[in-house]
Amino acid sequence: MTDALSRLLSTRDWLMADGATGTNLFNMGLSSGEPPELWNIDQPDNIRALYRNAVEAGSDIFLTNSFGGNASRLKLHGAEGRVHELNRVAAALGREIADSSGRTVVVAGSVGPTGEIFEPMGSLTHARAVEMFHEQAEGLKAGGADVLWVETISAAEEFRAAAEAARLAGMPWCGTMSFDTAGRTMMGITSASLVDLVEKLPNPPLAFGANCGVGASDLLRTVLGFSAQGTERPIIAKGNAGIPKYHDGHIHYDGTPALMAEYAVMARDAGARIIGGCCGTMPEHLKAMREALETRPRGPRPSLEAVSQAMGGFSSATDGTGDDAGAPVRKRRRG
Repeated sequence: MTDALSRLLSTRDWLMADGATGTNLFNMGLSSGEPPELWNIDQPDNIRALYRNAVEAGSDIFLTNSFGGNASRLKLHGAEGRVHELNRVAAALGREIADSSGRTVVVAGSVGPTGEIFEPMGSLTHARAVEMFHEQAEGLKAGGADVLWVETISAAEEFRAAAEAARLAGMPWCGTMSFDTAGRTMMGITSASLVDLVEKLPNPPLAFGANCGVGASDLLRTVLGFSAQGTERPIIAKGNAGIPKYHDGHIHYDGTPALMAEYAVMARDAGARIIGGCCGTMPEHLKAMREALETRPRGPRPSLEAVSQAMGGFSSATDGTGDDAGAPVRKRRRG
């Protein structure tokens, strides 16, 4: 138990992760289509502020500004030769903020999907995916990240490749998928099949779970799906702050701090031990979540009906496992 995350998990019932990266950076002036990873070099004070705001709001874990920091994604901006540099600096800035916080704060090196499709449907091979993830992992490791945080994955093949890259880098890791397609990932993974996948990996993650998706209700349903499998591995819940809406030329998430506070408590009661936000989650949301987690007593595991009453209806009739047909469904709203 040498890594900071395992040490914290051994002493705490729950940990709070951070909120959005993109939403916060857009509010600082990041342009649509601009790779945020370049800001690690070009706007380091903004990245420090991003990290610091999460820590000051109560986060025990924050993710580095490196979600699209793999060669495949950076190639779109002519920066594929800067993978190690951009990831190293992302983590080094995080290390600086965490070490000056006066408490143990975990710097989680964000590793997003490659954006490519695996063969035979696409051209991405397992070896190439491992190579790209490993290159990114080594940069994050050099910068001082405590753990790798593989997120928003939809394919089992990509999850396996990231696990192998973490092993090659000698780094502990966590992994989350996005269950945004009628309770499944875009590539058809269910909550139950992710639990099965995780437990069969030769190098399983310290914690696993769900992030992003289509709203707090659906994410909580997925967390309940993990818990129903009887897993003893820590579960991660990192849901969006409500539903995206297009307003005055930009995307706005309609989740209030009060809604996210309720979500945080329900996620904890549903079985999650690491709880944070994803798209649209700002420091004011995190502060409300932290206060609720600290002051509201643990309750029974919520039912699907309780989730839908508190968070709104689900986006689909089932979570893909067939165990929850007939749950209240909301009409889909376009972002």
